[in-house]
Amino acid sequence: MHDDRSLVEGRLERALRQFLRPAQYTDRMPLVLSVWHVPGEPVPVDQALQATYEAFTTGTLWGKPWSTSWFRIEGRVPEEWAGRRVEVVVDPGFTGDGPGFQAEGLLFDAAGVPLKGIHPRNRHLTVGAPARGGEAVHLLLEAAANPAVLHGFEPTSLGDVLTAGDGPVYRFAAADLAVLDEDVWQLVLDVEVLSELMHELPADRSRRHEILRALENMLDALDLHDVSGTAVAARAELADALSRPASASAHRISAAGHAHIDSAWLWPLRETVRKASRTFANVTALARDYPELVFACSQAQQYAWVKEHQPHIWERIKKAVEEGNWAPVGSMWVESDANMPGGEALARQIVHGKRFFQDELGVETEEIWLPDSFGYTAAFPQLAKLAGVRWFLTQKLSWNQTDKMPHHTFWWEGIDGTRVFTHFPPVDTYNSQFHARELAHAERNFADKGRATRSLVPFGWGDGGGGPTREMLEKARRLRSLEGAPRVEIEKPSAFFAAAEEEYGAHAPVWSGELYLELHRATYTTQAKTKQGNRRSEHALREAELWCTTAAVRDPAYAYPYDALDRLWKTVLLHQFHDILPGSSIAWVHREARETYARVLAELEEITVEAVRALGPAPRAVLNASPYERTEVVGDGLVTVPGLGSAPVTAAAGEDVRAERAGEVFLLENSWLRVTVDRDGLLTSVRDRAADREVLGGPGNLLQLHPDHPNAWDAWDIDRHYRRTHTDLTAAESVDLVESGPLRAVVRVTRVFGKSRVTQEIRLTAASRRLDIVTEIDWQESEKVLKAAFPLDVHAERSAAEIQFGDVHRPTHTNTSWDAARFEICAHRWLRVAEDGYGVAVLNDSTYGHDVTRAPGPEGLGTTVRLTLLRAPHSPDPETDLGTHRFTYALLPGAGVGDAVAEGLALNLPLRVTEAPALAPLVIVDNPAVTVESVKLAEDRSGDVVVRLYESRGGRARATLTTGFPVARAEVTDLLERPQREAPADFELRPFQILTLRLRPA
Repeated sequence: MHDDRSLVEGRLERALRQFLRPAQYTDRMPLVLSVWHVPGEPVPVDQALQATYEAFTTGTLWGKPWSTSWFRIEGRVPEEWAGRRVEVVVDPGFTGDGPGFQAEGLLFDAAGVPLKGIHPRNRHLTVGAPARGGEAVHLLLEAAANPAVLHGFEPTSLGDVLTAGDGPVYRFAAADLAVLDEDVWQLVLDVEVLSELMHELPADRSRRHEILRALENMLDALDLHDVSGTAVAARAELADALSRPASASAHRISAAGHAHIDSAWLWPLRETVRKASRTFANVTALARDYPELVFACSQAQQYAWVKEHQPHIWERIKKAVEEGNWAPVGSMWVESDANMPGGEALARQIVHGKRFFQDELGVETEEIWLPDSFGYTAAFPQLAKLAGVRWFLTQKLSWNQTDKMPHHTFWWEGIDGTRVFTHFPPVDTYNSQFHARELAHAERNFADKGRATRSLVPFGWGDGGGGPTREMLEKARRLRSLEGAPRVEIEKPSAFFAAAEEEYGAHAPVWSGELYLELHRATYTTQAKTKQGNRRSEHALREAELWCTTAAVRDPAYAYPYDALDRLWKTVLLHQFHDILPGSSIAWVHREARETYARVLAELEEITVEAVRALGPAPRAVLNASPYERTEVVGDGLVTVPGLGSAPVTAAAGEDVRAERAGEVFLLENSWLRVTVDRDGLLTSVRDRAADREVLGGPGNLLQLHPDHPNAWDAWDIDRHYRRTHTDLTAAESVDLVESGPLRAVVRVTRVFGKSRVTQEIRLTAASRRLDIVTEIDWQESEKVLKAAFPLDVHAERSAAEIQFGDVHRPTHTNTSWDAARFEICAHRWLRVAEDGYGVAVLNDSTYGHDVTRAPGPEGLGTTVRLTLLRAPHSPDPETDLGTHRFTYALLPGAGVGDAVAEGLALNLPLRVTEAPALAPLVIVDNPAVTVESVKLAEDRSGDVVVRLYESRGGRARATLTTGFPVARAEVTDLLERPQREAPADFELRPFQILTLRLRPA
């Protein structure tokens, strides 16, 4: 038989493109348009209903960037269309870009009730199926002129309403009434499903050729000049090919509708409120026509927005949840970044998310759903289990540059040994369209064949939202059991996870430690002020809750600010979304984030001051929000302050700190350290006096400037080739000894490079073995990355970096591709390298990006630790990080893990000097290996005190908790403060174990 496949396929492709798809709508008639251009930010529909509209014609330009226009759409169904399926079809000027990245709209009826969102792949609203002749059409379209921002990572001013300009960006193409020919529409779907499947089957499979001939017969039965009249006959030629069932061994796909809606990215937060409304309106409308639909939707914040702004849609969501069409998933307030949020913040992401779904929808979510975050902390498994979460889902690791994850379904083991059943969909997308290419890839790619038979496919338009479409649901019906394709079942993610765990849980492999994404490593650094705002806010919340709880326990008249703290926590959690905290959003998002953090910190300061005032009038005292006792310089003396308590300000002199200039170098010394600073302002020696050893293996605090041109993903990526070129910033404009004791010695160093200027104060204080580098930099570079290097005379096989509720070890060598891929790593307040018996930690107050390398030297192998301080990418924010930055990092010689934990907290929680009484701590733990993470009042407003603590050194720890108030009852709770068992008088924690205690004051 002659091979004419290419001829038949070419014939089919032309017929589909030129004749079938255009024939889906038969008759059309334009609707009458009028418009009201909103003069400022978006307004509610009530205001739009009262506005004055002016005539508008299709083909007219409209919409300056980020503006909103309301269009009245009016007409009447022709009498001759009665009994047919009539739809309004709207195109406000869609471009070739995908949904969510351009013009979008929400249709309302004449009374202002939201009906359905529109985007390029979902342009219709059914007004009659069947229609009534003469029926009036009165609609309102809220149209958002959102510009497409990301074009090849080129710099653009479109990313902020302040710089985007006033020129219109869209031309309104059409608003028509049209008759949908359902036979033709169904034929198109039949053809698409079969032709897509055919192209995925091997040429030696009979099934491929059978489909080809069925499609050929379909074309023979079809009159291309009368598609409507011959569509039924054409469909009949495909019926047999579509009816053949899948094989018994076909891969099983659990499909869940989805719409990944970034809570901010290439649009501001306020636009996400509308994106969620459009998408959720689409889904609830779609469920009426497709009762099998299950829509998996995460991010409690987006539900809360819709509840506030679109109560009609909110009621439809609640109904869909009750009827099984809607599955709340994810258990988190937002799909946050999973590396940089602090321990308590990550716990609160889950607490606030789960509580919202319980309180508002009566649903106990059982999974963490993070398909798009940029790597996953090894603290997650324990946090998940403590919150009653059974399962974890991500997809992002399919983006790895170098290494392929060896499993798709596995047990993920955290740093404390807790395991959570995890799935990583082999379809490698969270935006599936039910294309046969995607499903075939899922089956071929699935790494757990032989033991497991099923995987999950999230389907629907995402990133900017949109969700499932009717075409996707129709394809799913055809793919439920179709020979040559995986079996497709639309069901809740929980049904998939339960079945997968039952089938494979006993045999599934284990992945231990972090899920490191071998991509987007620069997100630990980009938009430094956003990251600093997050770090400051997390610690300010910690401090506010501590002193508010102290005030509430000690003064019954004090009103604990539940509502304010709840609101502020949710604001901080929102800004931990995985394109805000990582720095990968447009300029508008980060400008607003900086302003928001400033307001959050100001309000938290007011709350804290009020709480401290409630403790009673007193002379000046020093308050310590860290759980560890500290002795620090305060004013003219040293003060020792208990952890979580306070002490009176004293003027007692401490040990002398000595500093002098000796020729061209400066010598700084206290009882712990002897530091030498050369004429270029570099650390040439840091001698640990207690250990009698040199800490440095080369010049320390060496600023290094690299070119920074990633291959793609400008704000997201730092690619390995950046290391091939760098400039050491050794020249100093000035080096001065500005303070020489007796409590503090300071050398000030000023450097000028490029268009930037940096001033650093190298500070050594009494009673401290911490050497602080207080930095102010006017950063004006372009596409550069700035590092601060500490070559350490420590032979370290691995580094230890603080993460949430513990630390994680990473090799310093590059033996394997997995090791080499970790050339940029994330750490929280500290990173430590050590050899047997001795370690050095590098601390920071707002830096997350680091790198650690081995450094051969004349005396042997050392280890270089570098902090990644600043970047300057151009996309999506062309002025990323330009401006003045102030931050501190520090060197801590002779540091054990416990020292790093305590000093990291001290650096991030400065002592507070204020008018307050000297107070015994509210709680005391007698083992320093156990760190108190938070002290607060219970969320149920019972007045119970909640204390969260954890073992922080990686070993076993037995401890006793003592309270500064009488306790009537003590219970161990889960993460959501639900009692589990009575708390013992003393307790033993395994390595990195988290424990939450609930204490009822007597």
